[in-house]
Amino acid sequence: MKLDKIYTRTGDKGMTSLVGGVRVPKTHARLEAYGTVDELNACIGWLITVTEDEKSKQFLQYIQHKLFSVGSYLATDPERTEIRIESRISEDSITKLEKAIDEINSSLPALSGFILPGGSQAAAVCHVCRTVCRRSERRILALETEERSEILDEKVKRFMNRLSDYLFVLSRKLNDLTHCEEIYWDKNCE
Repeated sequence: MKLDKIYTRTGDKGMTSLVGGVRVPKTHARLEAYGTVDELNACIGWLITVTEDEKSKQFLQYIQHKLFSVGSYLATDPERTEIRIESRISEDSITKLEKAIDEINSSLPALSGFILPGGSQAAAVCHVCRTVCRRSERRILALETEERSEILDEKVKRFMNRLSDYLFVLSRKLNDLTHCEEIYWDKNCE
């Protein structure tokens, strides 16, 4: 696909098109949902640039492709347009995330409390990704609540939930690889 023009002027008055051409306000819950997924994808792109672990970089790029699928799914009004196969999340995608979580987690020391976001630069960026992922998940659930007639694909919701778990264990791995000590929450805050 070649785009000859980047601007179309069709959104100048606050409306945009969903996949299939349906026009909706840019403030619509559907746009908030897929826009936040797009923000997460951009943050993961940033994470890739500050991560030195090649295996993690490759898996993060796989996640970016899956987030495009999630965004495409969310940008489609299923009552008016059929969901494309490339816009679906499969059980295999969820399983792949779960296996990655288990593999990383098995190599890390056990948690003894809540850890503060931070450590190495890559781990700190990973925590930003994790929090944007959680917000994406909330926006997706808000879309489902607002669009009462629509029940969103459970696999999309599960994928996003697992992704935030993956980003949490990845942040720990990135600190471990750079020998950055995790800082546990001081409940006394003294």
